Amino acid sequence: MSTATAAAPTGLEAGAPRRSLASKLVDRLGSGAVQVVMVVLGLFWLVPTLGLLVVSMRTTQVNNAEGWWTIFTKPAELTIQNYANLLGSGFTASFWNTVLITVPTTVLVIGIAAMAAYAFAWMDFRGRDTAFLVVVGLLIVPIQIALIPVASLYGAAGIFGSLPGVILFHVAFGLPFAIFLLRNFFVGIPASLLEAARMDGASEWKIFASVVFPLGKPAIASLGIFQFLWVWNDMLIALVFADTGNQPMTKYLQSQMRQFGSNVDILSSGAFMSLIIPLVLFFAFQRYFVQGMMAGSVK
Repeated sequence: MSTATAAAPTGLEAGAPRRSLASKLVDRLGSGAVQVVMVVLGLFWLVPTLGLLVVSMRTTQVNNAEGWWTIFTKPAELTIQNYANLLGSGFTASFWNTVLITVPTTVLVIGIAAMAAYAFAWMDFRGRDTAFLVVVGLLIVPIQIALIPVASLYGAAGIFGSLPGVILFHVAFGLPFAIFLLRNFFVGIPASLLEAARMDGASEWKIFASVVFPLGKPAIASLGIFQFLWVWNDMLIALVFADTGNQPMTKYLQSQMRQFGSNVDILSSGAFMSLIIPLVLFFAFQRYFVQGMMAGSVK
């Protein structure tokens, strides 16, 4: 008997599945020591947020005289008066302006991008690849070079300074990345599912709404979180295209900093309140976000 015949086959030679790098990384991150380190790093990362919260709940005089960490020995210095003053100012109107800008923008970007991504992934039409390359090429176009031309166009159309103008700008510059992301996710859907639906007489719209869109929820949720945060935290577009009556929170807080440079209590409370909605959104869709980030990485 030859040596090759007598040798016992190893796990890989016997056909055992090869574990991916992502699977090995997940196993290592599950160890106790790594979890302790991650918790410590997470707490360290939250220190600035904790300091912001403490500063927002103390008066300007106390903040100027002491560091925020003294609150552990002087908890009586905490007050919610800063938030009461903030809600009684123009911040409330700017908050709703931010909502009116962010929510329609996110919905429009997801809806339009999902339909376009399905067309690029599963519909055969003339010039499909060329059109998709144009979409990918738009990813590298800086927003700054479009500010003046779009401002001139908005002025001619009579929508400069309005909420629809801000929304349209965000939608236009959010679509290329959204289409690119969703198209790459949709092409991973098994073609047999779509063929089975077509054999049952389903139209393209029915296939998209009943098969592709539900299976794409992880990627769509990830895109929704990213798009929401981009628009919610934007200040450049708001400074250029939103007038005072339609200004979002970022522009309002920037104007307060310009007028009252030492008004730290108002600025900190406003900045902390602007964090609440994104945090709620992230934790609400955290499960889908993780699925979308890990999709395709673990075999």
